[in-house]
Amino acid sequence: MELLIQYGLPIITGILGGGAVGPMLKNAAMGMLPKLLAGGAGGLGGALALAGPLAGLLGGDAGAAADATAAAGSLDIGALVGNAVGGAAGGGVLTGIVGAVMGAMNKQ
Repeated sequence: MELLIQYGLPIITGILGGGAVGPMLKNAAMGMLPKLLAGGAGGLGGALALAGPLAGLLGGDAGAAADATAAAGSLDIGALVGNAVGGAAGGGVLTGIVGAVMGAMNKQ
């Protein structure tokens, strides 16, 4: 259950972050599938990079946020918020990068 929360939450929030950035990339002509894939991948990467520091700032246990084998009762609100914020930010950033690359390729 914890792995589902630890990896599922960032992927879902990454897709949402990518969906929020997608309309800003009108010149990129990105379809829905590239937006979803870039958002999910960026969300997972962003959560892995930012969950620990964000959980520590929010009073959570940064070690438990980064440890995939943590005990079932160690997931706290700081870790959840860190995963969600990191996922949304990472998804938005990677979707923006993919959109910019696709836009540049379409102009050639």
